[in-house]
Amino acid sequence: MDCCRHVNPFRACAGLRGLGYLMVALVAAIAAVSYYAVVVYAWGPVLLGGGAHAAGAGAVLAAFHILLALILWCYLMVVFTDPGAVPENWRHDAEDSGDPALSTSEDQGSHPRYCSRCQNGKPPRCHHCSVCDRCVLKMDHHCVWVVNCVGARNYKYFLLFLVYTFLETVLDTLVLLPNFIEFFRDESRHSSSPGDIAILFLAFVLNLAFTLSLLCFIAMHMSLVTSNTTSIENFKCWIKLVPGP
Repeated sequence: MDCCRHVNPFRACAGLRGLGYLMVALVAAIAAVSYYAVVVYAWGPVLLGGGAHAAGAGAVLAAFHILLALILWCYLMVVFTDPGAVPENWRHDAEDSGDPALSTSEDQGSHPRYCSRCQNGKPPRCHHCSVCDRCVLKMDHHCVWVVNCVGARNYKYFLLFLVYTFLETVLDTLVLLPNFIEFFRDESRHSSSPGDIAILFLAFVLNLAFTLSLLCFIAMHMSLVTSNTTSIENFKCWIKLVPGP
């Protein structure tokens, strides 16, 4: 088990920068499938048809579009916000004072607060991302879904993105459930095309899967927020708890 102490799984993302752009396309495709299934196929016709259910359909579509707008805004903020850059030629006060007792930090153990790759000082809770090839302040992780690091400046938007996406997927799952059940209840009577049925099935399954996975992911990050730790710091604490041979 001692080998686990020297393994850093976050470095496994070093060759996944190109995959991140594929993930962005996948996010857009999932959003498009969900939009077609909820708005065009399931609830749009109900709203346009009028009647007793038009008001309920309007509320569903309003909630869907509001959450979608919030998701897109948070997603773009996570992608395009600098996660936290270290100022050029940054040095800790202890280095200027020449006090050797303060040349290391509690967060970084015996490692000096200096990044040899960036050729710059390394503040506490700062980590070098091997994907972006730069140091990030209070780095949590490099997220291939947003092709960016999640750090001090965009972590808030990342959490909001998770919460809004969870609410959207819950909404999509619930509003598509009646159509999903109806299809299997009496397959001989439905008049939808095979393509529409395939999109409905795919949208329901994807949203249900994302709902369950996001619930676990949000719970993990809420735990990190309440303990004021990051994913990297939590991993390092777990490594320290791994017993030696």
